[in-house]
Amino acid sequence: MACLPIVAQEKAVIDLKPQKETWRIEKEIYGHFSEHLGTCIYGGIWVGPGSPIPNTQGYRNDVLNALKNLQIPVLRWPGGCFADEYHWRDGIGPRQLRPKMINTHWGGTVEDNSFGTHEFLNLCELLGCEPFVSANLGSGTVEEMADWVEYMTSPADSPLANLRRENGRNEPWKVKYFGLGNESWGCGGNMRPEFYADQYRRYATYCRNFGDNRLFKIAVGPSDFDVNWTEVMMKNIGRRMNGLSVHFYTVHDWNAKGSATQFTSDDYYRTLGKCMDIDNVIEAHKTIMDRTDPEKRIALMVDEWGTWWDQEPGTIPGHLYQQNTMRDAFVAALSLMVFHSHGERVKMANIAQLANVLQAMVLTKDDKMVLTPTYHVFEMFKVHQGATFMPLDIKTSHIVTPDKKVIQTVYATASVNQQGVMHISLANVSLDNSCEVTINLNGVRVKVSSGRILTSGEITDYNDFDHPHTVRPESYSTVKAGKDLLTLTLPAKSIVTLELPAADK
Repeated sequence: MACLPIVAQEKAVIDLKPQKETWRIEKEIYGHFSEHLGTCIYGGIWVGPGSPIPNTQGYRNDVLNALKNLQIPVLRWPGGCFADEYHWRDGIGPRQLRPKMINTHWGGTVEDNSFGTHEFLNLCELLGCEPFVSANLGSGTVEEMADWVEYMTSPADSPLANLRRENGRNEPWKVKYFGLGNESWGCGGNMRPEFYADQYRRYATYCRNFGDNRLFKIAVGPSDFDVNWTEVMMKNIGRRMNGLSVHFYTVHDWNAKGSATQFTSDDYYRTLGKCMDIDNVIEAHKTIMDRTDPEKRIALMVDEWGTWWDQEPGTIPGHLYQQNTMRDAFVAALSLMVFHSHGERVKMANIAQLANVLQAMVLTKDDKMVLTPTYHVFEMFKVHQGATFMPLDIKTSHIVTPDKKVIQTVYATASVNQQGVMHISLANVSLDNSCEVTINLNGVRVKVSSGRILTSGEITDYNDFDHPHTVRPESYSTVKAGKDLLTLTLPAKSIVTLELPAADK
């Protein structure tokens, strides 16, 4: 896959700021989300142990291996809107005896509950990731939620822990992240913030710590710029929560979201302008949180984010199956860079969703699987997980989008891991022009090592089951080292990650 020919060349200068305040980029910023929606769970992750599709204990081997390669740190389940109609007791015990239900939120599909608590928590163990359980506050009871916590996490000789043992799990699971409801301002109950805050206080009281398990309790936060919701949560819940969620989707018009694959250059730039609103959303809620929590003990969790397009023609209504192009890859890259830059408050983010739904990592069909351009961004950027954020300044040209938003031509983020290796990820969002980038190291001594690039002939390019490798990373080696600086050329519409080991002293 050749890079585009250079039409014109921009220039950008990046200054590393090693003396500025910094923080750890929590690995949970690279979190994921798996809802009982469409074929995210059934067919995307789970096929059952009797399936002819190669599997391990019912989990697709191809998807398992792809997800392990991403080093997924945390996985959210079972929703989403589905969480507030999910009753956990329906998903335990012999699978053939579990009751069925109708998934009223997503297409009226029959849910057979064959993927439940054991299947989810065992998957997290296979992936080596933290589970993030979203519990039913909308239609469930306090007792139901409290019992679920005990069932999952208690080591005691108690009825609920013994029921777990009867169902095949002797030792309790470790469940750290626990969300009390989902979108309670909307599909989770259409609540006013004051009412939800009181509900949270009541439900959270009975979500206990058992044994050495410690719950990190996450309250439902706002959508987009609803700063009043955050004001009320900080005032009425405060330190009773460990984290506050926020949801943000890159959508222009909820009534006409547009095609995932058929779009113009104007549509592309408009999308990036909307994507960068996440920076303003986080800043707005951070400002409120900082007033009453200057020590930043309450984390901001962007536990749903990503693109949301019209579902693909011919697919089941309500299943939200969409393709994934280079445009989506840029939304992923720029969003992750924003999360890095707010890492002193943002401690988790969960892209929606893992498989076959919205901005998915993988798409599956029968026994086939393809990796999406978004998957490749997460794989290229995983080197930033748990590393120390390296502040930087960027001087670059700007692009005015069709709706008059101003975006940069070049974006970048940098981090240093525990071995002293620096990684710099860059994105040239221009569809037409390459960019010569100068990186001033300002005393940070590194060796030029390796790099990888993600680009394609057209911004509308994507991977499908007949052409699974149209968009994929390739090696990148055009970095030149000078005295205390690096120079490189970013082709148009390209995303690059550089690996720069520390220089010998």
